[in-house]
Amino acid sequence: MTLEELQALAEKTRAAAAVAGRVVRVCQGTGCHSAGSDTVQQALARETKERGMGEAVTVMRVGCRGLCASGPIVSVSPDNLLYRSVEASDAPELAASLGGEPLERLRLPSDSPFFARQKKIALENLGQIDPESIEDYIAAGGYTALLTALASMAPAEIIQQVSVSGLRGRGGAGYPSGLKWGTVAKAAGAEKYVVCNGDEGDPGAFMDRSVMEGDPHRVLEGMTLAAYAVGAKHGFVYVRAEYPLAVSRLRKAIRQAEQYGLLGDKIGGSDFGFKVELRLGAGAFVCGEETALMASVEGQRGTPRPRPPFPAQAGLWGCPTLINNVETFANIAPIVRRGGEWYAAIGTPKSKGTKVFALSGRVVHTGLIEVPMGITLREIIFEIGGGIPDGKKFKAVQTGGPSGGCVPEKFLDMPLDYDSLVSIGSIMGSGGMIVMDETSCMVDVARYFMDFCTGESCGKCVPCRVGTAQMHRVLDDITRGTASEGDLARLEELCDMVRNTSLCGLGQSAPNPVITTLRYFRDEYEAHIRDKRCPAGRCRISQEAAA
Repeated sequence: MTLEELQALAEKTRAAAAVAGRVVRVCQGTGCHSAGSDTVQQALARETKERGMGEAVTVMRVGCRGLCASGPIVSVSPDNLLYRSVEASDAPELAASLGGEPLERLRLPSDSPFFARQKKIALENLGQIDPESIEDYIAAGGYTALLTALASMAPAEIIQQVSVSGLRGRGGAGYPSGLKWGTVAKAAGAEKYVVCNGDEGDPGAFMDRSVMEGDPHRVLEGMTLAAYAVGAKHGFVYVRAEYPLAVSRLRKAIRQAEQYGLLGDKIGGSDFGFKVELRLGAGAFVCGEETALMASVEGQRGTPRPRPPFPAQAGLWGCPTLINNVETFANIAPIVRRGGEWYAAIGTPKSKGTKVFALSGRVVHTGLIEVPMGITLREIIFEIGGGIPDGKKFKAVQTGGPSGGCVPEKFLDMPLDYDSLVSIGSIMGSGGMIVMDETSCMVDVARYFMDFCTGESCGKCVPCRVGTAQMHRVLDDITRGTASEGDLARLEELCDMVRNTSLCGLGQSAPNPVITTLRYFRDEYEAHIRDKRCPAGRCRISQEAAA
């Protein structure tokens, strides 16, 4: 398919959609799907057909709209209506309202802060297009950046635009994407690879899953642009098998792109070819670490290896390999299409662009959000998220998953970017954000995350294998009221040892939840040890006292 043919197909698809006039979009992301949105879509399609609306109304599936706690979500355009918690039984009433008065009992204000305060780039197509239709993606401008680049841009120009954009890897480390791409492009080797890391293992994280489910072609286009830029011919998308909907839609997207000549040999009539394969992971958290991920792709046990050499020099099968996560690749097409300077104008001087977060925990509006870098935690939690439910007080927010830290109230007004979070002991991570209120025990929170890290340790290095288990044992003793004051010093020593001597990022960052809770909530640790009580009343020590 040439650029001219792509543009003609886009026009044809848009013209066909305009005939219907009214479009009813039903969220079919995992959250809404688990709440029965597939039956809602079927009921609405059946109801509109029976009412003779078939040609005037289109009922279609879309990806995640973000407000997961209120699903299933249904939108109606061009009326700019949003409905929440829709059930199949609502279909007759909702269909009857089309073109008339809105169905107020289900209506969700489309100008609510949850939507109004966001700025969507990586998520711009989610909730708008059918994720299983390549024609829908093309009609929304999809693959235009790729075919334009193949026709008129040298590989170095693409890397230059990515560098100018200031995009940093969205998988957690925040490494400058342009610098990584340039390193792979300069590396010697006849064979190079591009890998998309979709192994999203943080508790409470569902950013990458939602993008793969709701806009799989966006990921493939970003990977293909990257492959052209660095000189790769083969790519892999590594996805955990617990994401069946993402796997299914990615497989379909790869087949569709191959059928249209947008993957495979001589893409867009050029001499460039790129082939993509899926690799399913068994759910090991450590396989989110790039060297462990590569071992898994190669068919080996997913354990990390020492670096250097880095994947950019010696990755898959010893060849130069570019690894970025789903969100990073989802930003590439708009950067190439609109220019690096456009993207760099968003965010902060050192953290450009937007960031996708999975907002969960004790907050009114849980779900998927995308906001400019530099926004404050207060704006996210109390404006976009709607604040803390049930009249409770905010206590902390965990950013970065098990590798991150617990951020207390005094930092709510700090601009949110990579460097600011590191300065207070946390990290951006891939974008998990778990809000806690006054009923949360911070010692128990640290124990939970350490239990997770202990179970997910691959066991290759002693500091992580043994150290995390010892840390968990101490934390468990504290929550049971059997610890002594000397255990706090022992816990701090263990944190230092595990952090500085572990082989990979899992072990090196595992102590972060413990370190930050000790730093900002030390009084809770002391209450457990000295007073034999849990201030939040959640630990076994309080339950035993009550008994």
